[in-house]
Amino acid sequence: MAAMVQVDDLWKSFGDKAVLEGIDLAIPRGTILGLLGPNGAGKTTLVRILATLLPFDAGGVRIGGRAVDRDAAAVRRMVGLAGQYSSVDELLTGRENLLLFGRLAHLDRATMRRFATELLERFDLPDVADQRVSTYSGGMRRRLDLAAALIAAPPVLFLDEPTTGLDPRSRRTLWNVIRELAGDGVTILLTTQYLDEADRLADEIAVLDRGRLVTRGTSQQLKLQVGAERLELHLRDATDLDRTMAMMPTASLDPSTGAVITQLAGPEALRSTLNELAGAGIELARTQVSAPTLEDVFDAATTSSRPESNR
Repeated sequence: MAAMVQVDDLWKSFGDKAVLEGIDLAIPRGTILGLLGPNGAGKTTLVRILATLLPFDAGGVRIGGRAVDRDAAAVRRMVGLAGQYSSVDELLTGRENLLLFGRLAHLDRATMRRFATELLERFDLPDVADQRVSTYSGGMRRRLDLAAALIAAPPVLFLDEPTTGLDPRSRRTLWNVIRELAGDGVTILLTTQYLDEADRLADEIAVLDRGRLVTRGTSQQLKLQVGAERLELHLRDATDLDRTMAMMPTASLDPSTGAVITQLAGPEALRSTLNELAGAGIELARTQVSAPTLEDVFDAATTSSRPESNR
C-alpha cells in the first residue's frame, strides 16, 4: 500500500538536546498507526513537525507526496490536527466553532454549513450545537475538537492523545468515530498513553523512546517478540516447591504469590508440563496461562527509568 505519510531519517534538536534521532516511518493510506512512548519520548514533537508547526533539522517528511518543509501550504490543506488541549473557543457555540474553522479552511458558505451539520450529527452533538462551549462537558469538548479538525475533510489526521481525561463512554464514542474515519480512507496517526486504546484501534503500533523508534509492528507481532505465553503454577503443598523447581530449571518463583512461573514453548508445552508434574505426584491448587500484553511490549521496548528525557 502506498504511504500517505512518509518520514525518512528525521532529526530534531532543541539546542544541544537531540529530541528525534533518525526516525523512519511510513503510514499507508487509510490505516491507523498508534504511536506509543513514555512522557518526553518525542511524540508531540513528531506530530508538530508532521503538521508543519515545527521545523526539523535533517531528513525528509512527505504527506501525500508533498514535502512538509518545501510545500507547507499544500500539506496544511491535507491534514487535520487534534492536539492534547482543546482548540475550540468557549465563548462560541459548537456550530459557530465549526463554521469558524470552515472559514479558516477557505470553504464556501454552503459547504461549511453542510459539513458543520454533518459533523455535529456524527459526533452526537446536535442537541447542544447552539449552546456555548463553556457549558459542554469534557467529552463533548473533545468530540467538538475532533469535529473541527475534520471540517475540511482532510485525508490525513493527527490525533495527539485525543481521549486523555475522558470517561469510558466518551472514549468509546471517539474510538467508534476513529474507526469509521479509517474505514472511509482517512490516514490516522494516533499518539496515546492508553495501551488498550492502541491495542484496539491501531493497524500498526510504533514505540518511541528517547527520540528513537525502538520497535514497530502489529499488536500481535510485538507481543510475540516479547515472549511466549506464561504459565503460573500454584502448588497445593508448599513442600513440593523444591521438587517442582528441580524439574523445571528455567522456571522462576514469584515471591509475592508463591507461584512457579515458566514460559510455554509451543502449544503442546502446557499439556506435557502438567502431565510431568502429575506423574511426579505434585498436586496443583490452580494454574493460570497468560499471553504477553502490550504493557509487556512497552516495558520491554522503553527505557523510561533512565534519567534523561526528551521534550
